[in-house]
Amino acid sequence: MLLIAGVAAAFFTVYAVVDCAVTARERVRGIPKLAWIVVILLLPVVGGILWLIIGKDRTTGRPVRGAAAPDDDPAFLQRIGEGAAREERIRQLEEELAELDDDSKDA
Repeated sequence: MLLIAGVAAAFFTVYAVVDCAVTARERVRGIPKLAWIVVILLLPVVGGILWLIIGKDRTTGRPVRGAAAPDDDPAFLQRIGEGAAREERIRQLEEELAELDDDSKDA
């Protein structure tokens, strides 16, 4: 039984270290990633539990730093405005071309 607990603790520690290593820097809370890896290795089971509870930001639905919903993103809203202005300009040019075509047919 003790052997099974030791193997489970080793697997959990390896999982926690790998999880910490591959987690994006923006999702690490508290201390830097390298310090979390040291904590996980020095306190095998407790360090892994601390990492999963405290160190890793597991919130979902919250945008990652810098990301915004399209209606909150000024660059996106500006592109929409530019697209509408471009469409209006194209419409005006097509009207002008149609008028020129009509004038050339009349002449």
